[in-house]
Amino acid sequence: MEASAEGRRGASKGRKRPRVGKGRLEGGVHMATAAEEIRRAQHLALVAEKPAAERGLEELLFGDVEEGDDDLQRLQRPLAQVGDVLSGNLLEGESDDSEVENETEDNFLPSEKPAWVDEDDEVEEIIDMTHRYRKNMMKSDAEKKLTKEKLQRRLQEQFQSAMGATPSWAQRDRKKKARKARDEDDSEDEEDELMHKTGNFVTVSDSLPRGILQMKNCLWANNERLSDAKLTTVQFHPSAQVVMTAGLDRSVSLFQVDGITNPKIQSIHLEGFPVYKARFSADGEQVIATSIHNKRFYIYDMMAGKIIPVTHIRGLEEKFIKNFEVSPDGRFLLLNGTSGYLHLLTMKTKELIGSMKINGKSFESSFSPDSSKIYTHSVQGEVFIWDVKSRRCLNRFSDEGCLRGTSIAVSKNNQYVACGSSSGVVNVYAQDDCLRETNPKPLKAIMNLVTPATSLSFSPTTEILAIASNKVDDAVKLVHIPSFTVFSNFPVLRKKFIYLANSMDFSPRSGYFSIANSKGKALLYRLKHYSDF
Repeated sequence: MEASAEGRRGASKGRKRPRVGKGRLEGGVHMATAAEEIRRAQHLALVAEKPAAERGLEELLFGDVEEGDDDLQRLQRPLAQVGDVLSGNLLEGESDDSEVENETEDNFLPSEKPAWVDEDDEVEEIIDMTHRYRKNMMKSDAEKKLTKEKLQRRLQEQFQSAMGATPSWAQRDRKKKARKARDEDDSEDEEDELMHKTGNFVTVSDSLPRGILQMKNCLWANNERLSDAKLTTVQFHPSAQVVMTAGLDRSVSLFQVDGITNPKIQSIHLEGFPVYKARFSADGEQVIATSIHNKRFYIYDMMAGKIIPVTHIRGLEEKFIKNFEVSPDGRFLLLNGTSGYLHLLTMKTKELIGSMKINGKSFESSFSPDSSKIYTHSVQGEVFIWDVKSRRCLNRFSDEGCLRGTSIAVSKNNQYVACGSSSGVVNVYAQDDCLRETNPKPLKAIMNLVTPATSLSFSPTTEILAIASNKVDDAVKLVHIPSFTVFSNFPVLRKKFIYLANSMDFSPRSGYFSIANSKGKALLYRLKHYSDF
């Protein structure tokens, strides 16, 4: 045994060992060992026993296993085969012509007609509107049945009406695109239009005609919550289709205005606090309410759902806070104090900025539309004009023929100033004359009231001036501007309906007009001349 082993070692020493090349031995001998050859033979035997379909699949993925192929060749072969199968004739017919490529893409998915059509798909679904959850959305008895599409539109209309249509921030991009497209079309067609038309290019005025006011008597705005005491306030929300009422029943209520059902949105009760006056903030997120004999006033934050009492203002020495005004820009709150004092507060923090003093007693005040000036009508019949920034008196004049001032209002276009007196006469001045002259002459003295003019309200379009007295029933007049003539059909003669008018307001686009009366009702009228709310 030892000799044979030594002989083998000696033979190995005497034999020349071949050099190793890249993956092969010299002389073309494979590097595979005997064990590898045995495993390959076993694998070929197993492959031969498999079905033809399975062998074909393996050949497609891994290539045909043939004796003598090296590892690199077996990896390259299946990739080439798979590429051929996937490409097929597409690679063989490859062309640089873009038309051929587009035609191939278009015809890749052949369009086929449906095998059959369900006739029920074309039938519109009918919704029963008499259901108790949908009954309030009916505009008439003829709408007991509505299609699903019409019902969806009705729901969208109700949502937009409740929120004041689509918000301006959501319409901004749409309006810009529409305006850009319209400007392009107009610039292209402008020359053609001028060449084809004759005559003057003065457009027909769409202003409100005088004489007869086309209006419709609607359901009471607060019909779902009538007050058992007189209403002292009615005001429309500055941006949403909502109206607020408040009164001596110690409540403030909000209603959605649609002219049909006017559903209630919310109502809050202020214990022991009969409301003398209530107003929306300029942004419409808060309600400020004062009482008759109370130093405290309330802020109702509608966004947070909180009622915030304001019990003390540093530097303010007033026993009662009743009459006040909110500036149109939302920055200031003006309190009419006693002994001729006017107190200016910041709306944000309710802190006192400063006070102004007139000779006599201040009765009513009003901000200019730009919030830069304050107009105050005194009990002595004088009008004071203040600069808000400096709190300095800019001008002072006597209201012509007025013995006692009772009300004042400034038009939304800053063109007119209306002053009411205890005799019922309402003088309308040009705003420029009020600033320049010490004895301005009124443009018109309206003498249709015989009792004190306690309420004045200009429409947002400055085409109507509403004047009223809360001393006698139905003492309400609507005055056409700029003719300063009274509409003859309002109120209806010999038909007591309004009773005592304590407050009046127009909707943001003059579409509605409301009166808060002594019977706890907020009368609502639709002005047909205006299509918007």
